[in-house]
Amino acid sequence: MVILGVDPGLNVTGYGIMEALPDHLRLITAGDIRPPRAEALAQRLGVIYRTLSQLIVRYHPDTVVLEKIFTHYRHVTTATLMAHARGVACLVAQEHGVPLAEYPPTQVKKSLTGNGSASKEQVARMVGQWLRQTEEAWSADTTDALALAIVHAHIEAQRRNLPEGVGT
Repeated sequence: MVILGVDPGLNVTGYGIMEALPDHLRLITAGDIRPPRAEALAQRLGVIYRTLSQLIVRYHPDTVVLEKIFTHYRHVTTATLMAHARGVACLVAQEHGVPLAEYPPTQVKKSLTGNGSASKEQVARMVGQWLRQTEEAWSADTTDALALAIVHAHIEAQRRNLPEGVGT
């Protein structure tokens, strides 16, 4: 199963594509989409849209995984801006017929590190351990996207191992 994890943001959208094999996870590619900050909102969203579309066409993921929206009352503007990029990711997945999975940030952190309030550094360290490699050039957005893909791979593996009729 090929999984595209996306950590949407208007300034930086992280992505990570991996293949979940029976005995390990294989990294295919990972990086950031960085629309020019000087561009208008529509143009920035267009960059995210085109890049995610190109990734889907090139790598044919079976699932796109996003973080569920979470906002703190102090960061409503940030959440609103992030929601624009998240909407683009949802639209791209739908247009390409790729199923979408979503997980709350605390579930991703807890599943990966054992701590639902883990720091970005802890998440990045665990991503490196799961993938058996660490890329110093990866941003926190990239490692968050990879974390989403890793968690989805594990949840799907558990679901496949359940007896028929359980967990449906």
